[in-house]
Amino acid sequence: MRPADQAWEPVMRVPLVSVLAAALIASAASAEETRGPLPGGGDWVVEAPGNWNGTVLLYSHGYSPVLRPAESAPRGQREAYLAQGYGLAASSYSQAGWALEQAQVDQWTALDAFVARYGKPKRVIAWGDSMGGLTSIALVERHPERLDGALAMCGSVSGVLGMMNTALDGAFAFKTLLEPGPDLRLVGITDDRANGAAAQAALNEAMKTPRGRARVALAGALAQLPGWTDPASPKPAEDDYESQLDQQAKAFVMGVFLPRADQERRAGGVFSWNTGIDYARQLRISGRRPAVEALYKKAGLDLADDLAILAKAPRIAAQPGAVAYMAANYTISGDLRRPLMTVHNIGDGMTVVSANAAYASAVKARGRSANLAQGFIDSAGHCLFSAGERLAAIHALEARIDTGRWNAAPATLNRRAARAGDPQGRFIAFSPPAFARPCARGGACVGAPIRPK
Repeated sequence: MRPADQAWEPVMRVPLVSVLAAALIASAASAEETRGPLPGGGDWVVEAPGNWNGTVLLYSHGYSPVLRPAESAPRGQREAYLAQGYGLAASSYSQAGWALEQAQVDQWTALDAFVARYGKPKRVIAWGDSMGGLTSIALVERHPERLDGALAMCGSVSGVLGMMNTALDGAFAFKTLLEPGPDLRLVGITDDRANGAAAQAALNEAMKTPRGRARVALAGALAQLPGWTDPASPKPAEDDYESQLDQQAKAFVMGVFLPRADQERRAGGVFSWNTGIDYARQLRISGRRPAVEALYKKAGLDLADDLAILAKAPRIAAQPGAVAYMAANYTISGDLRRPLMTVHNIGDGMTVVSANAAYASAVKARGRSANLAQGFIDSAGHCLFSAGERLAAIHALEARIDTGRWNAAPATLNRRAARAGDPQGRFIAFSPPAFARPCARGGACVGAPIRPK
């Protein structure tokens, strides 16, 4: 039985609907983890089933403020990939937090450990979630000779400078227009948790009045938050701007006041900026101007007045050395020499779906669009994929590696998900909105103190 035809129960989302052959279950169960230490701290883990198909999935995990033992696959889904014959390798990274610099070394250590334990693989695919999606892009852009392809799921695929600048735009508008007080900081943050609590308190107050709600909507639009963020809630109607705002509010603090203390410490200073940014233009790019206009009109506010306030407000300048560090660890180049697929929940309020447009533009600028495919899941939430949906993306990537052609249409991906055990695959046709703050290596990053390279 070919891997694409094997059935498997998606662990995270649906009830048991299919049964694996007993031999495959036994093979997955017989896989034994081998662990070892990373030189700088943390550990790596490798494993392969008895029916190893020769492919290694090199998994990069997402952001974690604490160092945890390495996990070889997304939590709760490891057996799904072993049952299909994949070898698995991963590291914990040698540091917690925004450890992209360390991850780009530690992941190769994990792969080397797999080769030492099981032999040279026929194929290596880097994949990861959230920050791990950006790590996987870094690995495939910088070392295509070591990989056959990559899969970035719910990833920060705009690169760290673009992602954090977009969040800063939302935070800047929020603080400038709502004046929550000195406890809320935009940069130079020493305690992310306390700063987030201050942001949440200010948000709660703002959402009590039409004027406050309108200004939250503007801040959310500049941060490019989607109008659907809660997986437990139905998608609001296209013109239901009040419900969309309520959805944005649920993700606002996590999606706008992103962790900065650890990142600024690593970078040696402030690495985000809004010098040179025209917020009227940013609002037009966001695609959410109609929603903001409607809520401003309802509140009796003049949107032009608030945009004028933002235009005159003192800007935040970045430190060149800090920007240089973040550019190196990691700002996208788009120089994609191996096949890569991105997959994103359309209602992700943490790593916004418009980031996919940023990466597609960077790849196009390098003339590498033939190597990129993008899939979109019709759901809200961050990194909420069934094992069947993940396997559908893996199989699509493998087919591209084998044939040189992409077949990643939503209907095809949903059929692949069904064969992998998920009859309710949620891939849809979707065009993400343009990304408002693109910043790629060698590109023009508006207002940047240096040119990322």
